[in-house]
Amino acid sequence: MVRVCVIGAGAAGLCAARHLLVEPCVSQLDILEQAPQLGGTWVYTENVGYDDFGLPIHTSMYKSLRTNLPKEIMGFPDFPVPESDKSYLPAKDMLAFLKLYADKHGVTDKIKFRHHVQLVIPKQTPSGELWDVTYKNLTNGAIETKEYDYIFVCNGHYNTPFIPHIPGLKEFKGDVMHSHDYRVPDIFADKRVLVIGAGPSGMDIALELTTVSKKVILSHHLKEQPRTEFPDNLQQKPDVERLEGDKVHFLDGSEDEVDVVFLCTGYMYNFPFLHESCDIVVEENCVEPLYKHVVNMKHPSMCFIGVPYYVCAFSMFDLQVRYYVRSMNGTFSLPTPEQMAEHWEEEKRDRAARGFTRRQAHMMGPDQEKYYASLADEAKTKTLPSVVTKIRDESMIRFFHNLKNYRQDKYKIIDDGTYEIISNGKREVIC
Repeated sequence: MVRVCVIGAGAAGLCAARHLLVEPCVSQLDILEQAPQLGGTWVYTENVGYDDFGLPIHTSMYKSLRTNLPKEIMGFPDFPVPESDKSYLPAKDMLAFLKLYADKHGVTDKIKFRHHVQLVIPKQTPSGELWDVTYKNLTNGAIETKEYDYIFVCNGHYNTPFIPHIPGLKEFKGDVMHSHDYRVPDIFADKRVLVIGAGPSGMDIALELTTVSKKVILSHHLKEQPRTEFPDNLQQKPDVERLEGDKVHFLDGSEDEVDVVFLCTGYMYNFPFLHESCDIVVEENCVEPLYKHVVNMKHPSMCFIGVPYYVCAFSMFDLQVRYYVRSMNGTFSLPTPEQMAEHWEEEKRDRAARGFTRRQAHMMGPDQEKYYASLADEAKTKTLPSVVTKIRDESMIRFFHNLKNYRQDKYKIIDDGTYEIISNGKREVIC
Protein backbone atom coordinates (compact mmCIF):
# COMPACT_ATOMS: atom_id res chain seq x y z
CA MET A 1 0.00 0.00 0.00
CA VAL A 2 1.56 3.26 -1.13
CA ARG A 3 1.09 6.99 -0.51
CA VAL A 4 1.13 9.22 -3.57
CA CYS A 5 1.47 12.97 -4.04
CA VAL A 6 0.27 14.58 -7.29
CA ILE A 7 1.62 18.09 -7.87
CA GLY A 8 -0.79 20.14 -9.95
CA ALA A 9 -4.47 19.87 -10.88
CA GLY A 10 -4.31 20.78 -14.54
CA ALA A 11 -5.18 18.18 -17.16
CA ALA A 12 -2.13 16.00 -16.38
CA GLY A 13 -2.69 16.04 -12.63
CA LEU A 14 -6.40 15.32 -12.98
CA CYS A 15 -5.63 12.38 -15.23
CA ALA A 16 -3.06 11.02 -12.78
CA ALA A 17 -5.54 11.34 -9.91
CA ARG A 18 -8.32 9.70 -11.90
CA HIS A 19 -6.25 6.52 -12.34
CA LEU A 20 -4.66 6.55 -8.89
CA LEU A 21 -8.03 6.80 -7.15
CA VAL A 22 -9.08 3.41 -8.53
CA GLU A 23 -5.71 1.74 -8.11
CA PRO A 24 -5.86 -0.86 -5.28
CA CYS A 25 -2.21 -0.40 -4.30
CA VAL A 26 -2.76 3.30 -3.47
CA SER A 27 -3.71 3.85 0.17
CA GLN A 28 -3.39 7.66 0.26
CA LEU A 29 -3.56 10.29 -2.46
CA ASP A 30 -2.92 14.02 -2.05
CA ILE A 31 -3.47 16.36 -5.01
CA LEU A 32 -1.82 19.71 -4.35
CA GLU A 33 -2.89 22.72 -6.43
CA GLN A 34 -1.75 26.28 -5.71
CA ALA A 35 -4.67 27.90 -7.57
CA PRO A 36 -8.21 28.19 -6.18
CA GLN A 37 -9.58 26.01 -8.98
CA LEU A 38 -8.60 23.13 -11.24
CA GLY A 39 -7.66 23.45 -14.89
CA GLY A 40 -4.10 24.78 -14.91
CA THR A 41 -3.31 26.62 -18.13
CA TRP A 42 -6.95 26.41 -19.27
CA VAL A 43 -8.03 28.92 -16.61
CA TYR A 44 -8.38 32.41 -18.05
CA THR A 45 -7.63 35.47 -15.95
CA GLU A 46 -7.07 39.08 -16.92
CA ASN A 47 -4.35 39.26 -14.27
CA VAL A 48 -0.70 39.06 -15.26
CA GLY A 49 2.49 39.15 -13.21
CA TYR A 50 1.84 37.86 -9.71
CA ASP A 51 -1.22 36.75 -7.77
CA ASP A 52 -2.40 37.89 -4.33
CA PHE A 53 0.08 35.52 -2.66
CA GLY A 54 3.10 36.76 -4.58
CA LEU A 55 3.21 33.69 -6.85
CA PRO A 56 3.67 34.05 -10.62
CA ILE A 57 0.42 33.90 -12.58
CA HIS A 58 0.40 30.38 -13.98
CA THR A 59 -1.86 30.61 -17.01
CA SER A 60 -0.84 31.89 -20.43
CA MET A 61 -4.40 31.83 -21.74
CA TYR A 62 -5.53 34.76 -23.88
CA LYS A 63 -9.17 35.78 -24.12
CA SER A 64 -9.89 34.79 -27.72
CA LEU A 65 -8.06 31.46 -27.66
CA ARG A 66 -9.70 28.53 -29.38
CA THR A 67 -8.10 25.10 -29.46
CA ASN A 68 -5.64 24.58 -32.28
CA LEU A 69 -6.57 20.89 -32.43
CA PRO A 70 -10.10 19.53 -32.95
CA LYS A 71 -11.97 18.39 -29.85
CA GLU A 72 -12.27 14.90 -31.36
CA ILE A 73 -8.65 14.25 -30.34
CA MET A 74 -8.52 16.46 -27.25
CA GLY A 75 -10.39 14.22 -24.84
CA PHE A 76 -9.13 11.30 -22.80
CA PRO A 77 -9.28 7.78 -24.30
CA ASP A 78 -12.06 6.76 -21.90
CA PHE A 79 -13.70 10.19 -21.69
CA PRO A 80 -14.14 12.12 -24.95
CA VAL A 81 -15.10 15.77 -25.19
CA PRO A 82 -18.93 15.95 -25.45
CA GLU A 83 -20.36 16.17 -28.95
CA SER A 84 -21.13 19.61 -30.35
CA ASP A 85 -21.44 21.26 -33.76
CA LYS A 86 -17.87 22.60 -33.72
CA SER A 87 -14.52 20.83 -33.64
CA TYR A 88 -12.48 23.79 -32.37
CA LEU A 89 -13.58 25.04 -28.98
CA PRO A 90 -12.95 28.13 -26.85
CA ALA A 91 -10.84 27.69 -23.73
CA LYS A 92 -13.84 27.97 -21.42
CA ASP A 93 -15.36 24.85 -23.01
CA MET A 94 -12.17 22.88 -22.42
CA LEU A 95 -12.10 24.06 -18.81
CA ALA A 96 -15.72 22.93 -18.42
CA PHE A 97 -14.72 19.57 -19.90
CA LEU A 98 -11.92 19.14 -17.36
CA LYS A 99 -14.33 19.97 -14.54
CA LEU A 100 -16.75 17.38 -15.89
CA TYR A 101 -13.96 14.80 -16.08
CA ALA A 102 -12.78 15.53 -12.53
CA ASP A 103 -16.30 15.46 -11.10
CA LYS A 104 -17.19 12.23 -12.91
CA HIS A 105 -14.19 10.40 -11.49
CA GLY A 106 -14.41 11.78 -7.96
CA VAL A 107 -11.23 13.82 -8.29
CA THR A 108 -12.52 17.33 -7.55
CA ASP A 109 -13.35 16.67 -3.90
CA LYS A 110 -9.86 15.25 -3.32
CA ILE A 111 -7.94 18.32 -4.51
CA LYS A 112 -6.27 20.51 -1.92
CA PHE A 113 -6.69 23.93 -3.50
CA ARG A 114 -4.48 26.89 -2.57
CA HIS A 115 -1.74 24.50 -1.50
CA HIS A 116 1.63 25.62 -2.83
CA VAL A 117 4.38 23.00 -3.03
CA GLN A 118 7.62 24.52 -1.76
CA LEU A 119 10.04 21.61 -1.55
CA VAL A 120 10.29 17.98 -2.65
CA ILE A 121 13.26 16.08 -1.29
CA PRO A 122 14.15 12.35 -1.30
CA LYS A 123 15.30 10.53 1.79
CA GLN A 124 16.69 7.09 2.41
CA THR A 125 15.01 4.87 5.00
CA PRO A 126 15.48 1.21 6.03
CA SER A 127 12.47 0.34 3.85
CA GLY A 128 13.78 2.22 0.81
CA GLU A 129 13.58 5.69 -0.66
CA LEU A 130 10.73 7.97 0.39
CA TRP A 131 9.84 11.59 -0.28
CA ASP A 132 9.25 14.56 1.97
CA VAL A 133 6.95 17.16 0.42
CA THR A 134 6.66 20.57 2.09
CA TYR A 135 3.71 22.70 1.09
CA LYS A 136 2.02 25.87 2.28
CA ASN A 137 -1.69 26.35 2.79
CA LEU A 138 -2.07 29.77 1.16
CA THR A 139 -5.37 30.40 2.91
CA ASN A 140 -4.06 30.27 6.48
CA GLY A 141 -0.29 30.32 5.97
CA ALA A 142 0.26 26.93 7.60
CA ILE A 143 3.29 24.98 6.35
CA GLU A 144 3.30 21.19 6.51
CA THR A 145 5.67 18.41 5.49
CA LYS A 146 4.31 14.97 4.62
CA GLU A 147 5.91 11.70 3.60
CA TYR A 148 5.09 9.85 0.37
CA ASP A 149 6.17 6.76 -1.53
CA TYR A 150 5.60 8.19 -5.01
CA ILE A 151 5.63 11.65 -6.60
CA PHE A 152 3.75 12.62 -9.78
CA VAL A 153 5.07 15.93 -11.13
CA CYS A 154 2.22 17.48 -13.16
CA ASN A 155 2.89 21.23 -13.00
CA GLY A 156 2.78 21.87 -16.76
CA HIS A 157 5.27 23.64 -18.98
CA TYR A 158 3.47 26.65 -20.43
CA ASN A 159 4.06 29.08 -17.58
CA THR A 160 7.74 30.11 -17.49
CA PRO A 161 8.54 32.30 -20.53
CA PHE A 162 11.61 31.60 -22.63
CA ILE A 163 13.39 34.86 -23.47
CA PRO A 164 15.88 34.35 -26.31
CA HIS A 165 19.17 36.20 -26.54
CA ILE A 166 18.70 38.96 -29.12
CA PRO A 167 21.42 41.62 -29.35
CA GLY A 168 19.96 44.96 -28.30
CA LEU A 169 16.79 43.57 -26.75
CA LYS A 170 17.55 44.93 -23.28
CA GLU A 171 18.26 48.39 -24.71
CA PHE A 172 15.23 48.47 -27.02
CA LYS A 173 13.44 51.82 -26.63
CA GLY A 174 9.91 50.49 -27.08
CA ASP A 175 7.88 47.92 -25.17
CA VAL A 176 8.92 44.28 -24.81
CA MET A 177 6.32 41.67 -23.92
CA HIS A 178 6.05 37.86 -23.87
CA SER A 179 2.92 36.03 -25.00
CA HIS A 180 2.58 34.65 -21.45
CA ASP A 181 1.19 38.07 -20.49
CA TYR A 182 -1.01 38.54 -23.55
CA ARG A 183 -4.76 38.69 -22.95
CA VAL A 184 -6.42 41.06 -25.47
CA PRO A 185 -5.13 42.93 -28.56
CA ASP A 186 -6.35 46.40 -27.56
CA ILE A 187 -3.02 47.42 -26.00
CA PHE A 188 -1.41 47.17 -29.45
CA ALA A 189 -3.83 49.61 -31.13
CA ASP A 190 -2.09 51.67 -33.84
CA LYS A 191 1.31 50.21 -32.88
CA ARG A 192 3.99 48.74 -35.12
CA VAL A 193 4.50 45.28 -33.62
CA LEU A 194 7.33 42.83 -34.18
CA VAL A 195 6.10 39.31 -33.36
CA ILE A 196 9.00 36.89 -32.89
CA GLY A 197 8.06 33.23 -33.28
CA ALA A 198 5.62 31.41 -35.55
CA GLY A 199 4.49 28.55 -33.37
CA PRO A 200 0.75 28.03 -32.87
CA SER A 201 0.33 30.97 -30.49
CA GLY A 202 2.69 33.24 -32.44
CA MET A 203 0.78 32.87 -35.69
CA ASP A 204 -2.60 33.02 -33.97
CA ILE A 205 -1.79 36.19 -32.04
CA ALA A 206 -0.05 37.86 -34.99
CA LEU A 207 -3.21 37.41 -37.04
CA GLU A 208 -5.33 38.81 -34.20
CA LEU A 209 -3.09 41.86 -33.85
CA THR A 210 -3.69 42.82 -37.48
CA THR A 211 -7.22 43.86 -36.46
CA VAL A 212 -5.89 46.72 -34.31
CA SER A 213 -2.22 47.33 -35.10
CA LYS A 214 -0.79 49.66 -37.72
CA LYS A 215 1.73 47.05 -38.82
CA VAL A 216 2.61 43.49 -37.75
CA ILE A 217 5.93 41.91 -38.67
CA LEU A 218 6.05 38.14 -38.09
CA SER A 219 9.67 37.05 -37.71
CA HIS A 220 10.39 33.32 -37.90
CA HIS A 221 12.63 30.60 -39.32
CA LEU A 222 10.05 28.12 -40.56
CA LYS A 223 11.57 25.98 -43.30
CA GLU A 224 8.29 26.12 -45.20
CA GLN A 225 6.51 29.44 -45.55
CA PRO A 226 2.87 29.31 -44.45
CA ARG A 227 0.51 29.57 -47.42
CA THR A 228 -2.04 31.45 -45.32
CA GLU A 229 -3.13 34.71 -46.95
CA PHE A 230 -2.48 37.25 -44.22
CA PRO A 231 -3.96 40.76 -44.17
CA ASP A 232 -2.00 43.49 -45.97
CA ASN A 233 -0.67 44.93 -42.69
CA LEU A 234 1.17 41.70 -41.81
CA GLN A 235 4.61 41.06 -43.25
CA GLN A 236 6.75 37.95 -42.77
CA LYS A 237 10.47 38.31 -42.10
CA PRO A 238 13.39 36.01 -41.22
CA ASP A 239 15.01 35.90 -37.78
CA VAL A 240 16.11 39.09 -36.06
CA GLU A 241 19.82 39.84 -36.20
CA ARG A 242 19.79 42.72 -33.71
CA LEU A 243 17.80 45.64 -32.31
CA GLU A 244 19.07 49.22 -32.25
CA GLY A 245 16.99 51.95 -30.66
CA ASP A 246 13.58 51.42 -32.23
CA LYS A 247 15.00 49.68 -35.31
CA VAL A 248 15.04 45.98 -35.97
CA HIS A 249 17.61 44.43 -38.31
CA PHE A 250 16.82 41.08 -39.92
CA LEU A 251 19.15 38.36 -41.18
CA ASP A 252 18.26 39.13 -44.80
CA GLY A 253 19.79 42.61 -44.39
CA SER A 254 16.47 44.47 -44.24
CA GLU A 255 15.42 46.72 -41.37
CA ASP A 256 12.27 48.33 -40.01
CA GLU A 257 11.03 50.51 -37.15
CA VAL A 258 8.77 49.03 -34.48
CA ASP A 259 7.08 50.19 -31.28
CA VAL A 260 6.72 46.78 -29.61
CA VAL A 261 8.77 43.58 -29.55
CA PHE A 262 6.33 40.78 -28.82
CA LEU A 263 8.01 37.49 -27.91
CA CYS A 264 6.07 34.36 -28.87
CA THR A 265 9.14 32.29 -28.17
CA GLY A 266 7.72 29.51 -26.06
CA TYR A 267 8.34 28.35 -22.52
CA MET A 268 10.89 26.64 -20.31
CA TYR A 269 10.46 23.58 -18.15
CA ASN A 270 10.60 24.72 -14.56
CA PHE A 271 10.44 22.71 -11.35
CA PRO A 272 11.37 25.22 -8.63
CA PHE A 273 10.12 22.93 -5.84
CA LEU A 274 12.53 20.08 -6.62
CA HIS A 275 15.55 19.96 -4.32
CA GLU A 276 18.86 19.42 -6.11
CA SER A 277 19.03 15.95 -4.54
CA CYS A 278 16.13 14.97 -6.83
CA ASP A 279 18.85 14.96 -9.50
CA ILE A 280 16.67 16.59 -12.16
CA VAL A 281 18.48 19.11 -14.34
CA VAL A 282 17.05 21.36 -17.05
CA GLU A 283 19.61 22.59 -19.56
CA GLU A 284 18.67 24.08 -22.95
CA ASN A 285 15.12 23.01 -22.12
CA CYS A 286 16.09 19.36 -21.94
CA VAL A 287 14.88 17.67 -18.74
CA GLU A 288 17.31 15.00 -17.59
CA PRO A 289 17.58 12.23 -16.73
CA LEU A 290 14.12 10.94 -17.74
CA TYR A 291 13.42 7.45 -19.03
CA LYS A 292 10.90 7.63 -21.86
CA HIS A 293 10.31 11.27 -20.89
CA VAL A 294 8.50 10.05 -17.74
CA VAL A 295 10.63 8.31 -15.10
CA ASN A 296 13.31 9.98 -13.01
CA MET A 297 16.15 7.53 -13.65
CA LYS A 298 18.00 8.40 -10.46
CA HIS A 299 14.82 8.15 -8.35
CA PRO A 300 12.30 5.91 -10.18
CA SER A 301 9.55 6.58 -7.62
CA MET A 302 9.19 10.04 -9.17
CA CYS A 303 7.53 10.52 -12.53
CA PHE A 304 6.76 13.47 -14.79
CA ILE A 305 3.49 13.56 -16.72
CA GLY A 306 3.21 15.77 -19.81
CA VAL A 307 6.80 16.68 -20.68
CA PRO A 308 6.68 15.84 -24.43
CA TYR A 309 5.13 18.40 -26.76
CA TYR A 310 3.66 18.43 -30.28
CA VAL A 311 1.46 15.57 -29.13
CA CYS A 312 -2.19 14.73 -28.52
CA ALA A 313 -1.80 15.97 -24.96
CA PHE A 314 -4.69 14.58 -22.91
CA SER A 315 -4.50 11.15 -24.55
CA MET A 316 -0.75 11.08 -24.00
CA PHE A 317 -1.20 12.04 -20.33
CA ASP A 318 -3.55 9.08 -19.94
CA LEU A 319 -1.09 6.67 -21.55
CA GLN A 320 1.86 7.96 -19.52
CA VAL A 321 -0.14 7.61 -16.30
CA ARG A 322 -1.32 4.11 -17.17
CA TYR A 323 2.27 3.20 -18.00
CA TYR A 324 3.66 4.43 -14.72
CA VAL A 325 0.85 3.09 -12.52
CA ARG A 326 1.38 -0.36 -14.01
CA SER A 327 5.02 -0.15 -12.97
CA MET A 328 3.85 0.75 -9.46
CA ASN A 329 1.44 -2.15 -9.13
CA GLY A 330 3.84 -4.76 -10.48
CA THR A 331 2.28 -5.37 -13.90
CA PHE A 332 5.78 -4.85 -15.29
CA SER A 333 9.15 -3.84 -13.89
CA LEU A 334 11.04 -0.77 -14.99
CA PRO A 335 14.51 -1.42 -16.41
CA THR A 336 17.53 -0.95 -14.18
CA PRO A 337 18.90 2.60 -13.89
CA GLU A 338 21.77 1.55 -16.14
CA GLN A 339 19.41 0.20 -18.80
CA MET A 340 17.27 3.33 -18.62
CA ALA A 341 20.33 5.55 -19.04
CA GLU A 342 21.49 3.49 -22.03
CA HIS A 343 18.03 3.86 -23.65
CA TRP A 344 18.05 7.65 -23.11
CA GLU A 345 21.55 8.07 -24.54
CA GLU A 346 20.58 6.00 -27.57
CA GLU A 347 17.47 8.15 -28.11
CA LYS A 348 19.54 11.33 -27.88
CA ARG A 349 22.04 10.01 -30.46
CA ASP A 350 19.22 9.06 -32.79
CA ARG A 351 17.55 12.45 -32.47
CA ALA A 352 20.82 14.30 -33.05
CA ALA A 353 21.47 12.22 -36.16
CA ARG A 354 18.06 13.26 -37.50
CA GLY A 355 18.71 16.95 -36.91
CA PHE A 356 16.93 17.51 -33.61
CA THR A 357 18.63 20.07 -31.35
CA ARG A 358 19.03 19.65 -27.61
CA ARG A 359 16.20 22.16 -27.13
CA GLN A 360 13.98 19.75 -29.05
CA ALA A 361 14.73 16.79 -26.79
CA HIS A 362 11.06 16.38 -25.87
CA MET A 363 9.50 17.35 -29.20
CA MET A 364 7.51 14.46 -30.64
CA GLY A 365 5.62 15.47 -33.79
CA PRO A 366 6.47 12.74 -36.32
CA ASP A 367 7.82 10.52 -33.50
CA GLN A 368 4.67 10.56 -31.41
CA GLU A 369 3.02 7.35 -32.67
CA LYS A 370 6.25 5.41 -32.13
CA TYR A 371 6.53 6.93 -28.66
CA TYR A 372 2.99 5.94 -27.70
CA ALA A 373 3.61 2.38 -28.90
CA SER A 374 6.83 2.10 -26.89
CA LEU A 375 5.05 3.05 -23.67
CA ALA A 376 2.16 0.68 -24.32
CA ASP A 377 4.36 -2.25 -25.34
CA GLU A 378 6.52 -2.04 -22.23
CA ALA A 379 3.57 -1.59 -19.89
CA LYS A 380 1.46 -4.29 -21.61
CA THR A 381 -1.38 -1.83 -22.11
CA LYS A 382 -3.34 -0.36 -25.00
CA THR A 383 -1.69 2.27 -27.16
CA LEU A 384 -3.47 5.23 -28.72
CA PRO A 385 -5.34 4.58 -31.98
CA SER A 386 -3.58 5.79 -35.13
CA VAL A 387 -6.58 7.96 -36.03
CA VAL A 388 -5.58 10.34 -33.23
CA THR A 389 -2.19 11.14 -34.73
CA LYS A 390 -3.64 11.20 -38.26
CA ILE A 391 -6.12 13.92 -37.28
CA ARG A 392 -3.46 15.87 -35.40
CA ASP A 393 -1.14 15.85 -38.40
CA GLU A 394 -3.92 16.90 -40.79
CA SER A 395 -5.10 19.64 -38.47
CA MET A 396 -1.64 21.15 -38.08
CA ILE A 397 -1.08 21.22 -41.85
CA ARG A 398 -4.35 23.11 -42.23
CA PHE A 399 -3.38 25.41 -39.36
CA PHE A 400 -0.20 26.57 -41.08
CA HIS A 401 -1.66 26.93 -44.54
CA ASN A 402 -5.21 28.14 -43.88
CA LEU A 403 -4.96 29.89 -40.52
CA LYS A 404 -7.94 32.18 -41.09
CA ASN A 405 -10.43 29.41 -41.88
CA TYR A 406 -9.21 26.02 -40.67
CA ARG A 407 -11.18 26.17 -37.42
CA GLN A 408 -14.37 25.92 -39.45
CA ASP A 409 -13.46 22.32 -40.37
CA LYS A 410 -15.51 19.60 -38.68
CA TYR A 411 -14.06 16.19 -37.82
CA LYS A 412 -15.64 12.86 -36.94
CA ILE A 413 -13.82 9.69 -35.88
CA ILE A 414 -15.19 6.63 -37.65
CA ASP A 415 -12.90 3.94 -36.23
CA ASP A 416 -9.36 3.53 -34.84
CA GLY A 417 -7.81 4.31 -38.20
CA THR A 418 -10.42 6.30 -40.11
CA TYR A 419 -11.99 9.73 -39.83
CA GLU A 420 -14.03 12.12 -41.88
CA ILE A 421 -13.58 15.83 -42.34
CA ILE A 422 -16.07 18.36 -43.59
CA SER A 423 -14.34 21.43 -45.01
CA ASN A 424 -16.01 24.13 -47.09
CA GLY A 425 -19.10 21.96 -47.29
CA LYS A 426 -17.17 19.00 -48.75
CA ARG A 427 -17.05 15.69 -46.90
CA GLU A 428 -13.96 13.48 -47.17
CA VAL A 429 -13.27 10.13 -45.52
CA ILE A 430 -9.58 9.53 -44.75
CA CYS A 431 -8.04 6.18 -43.79
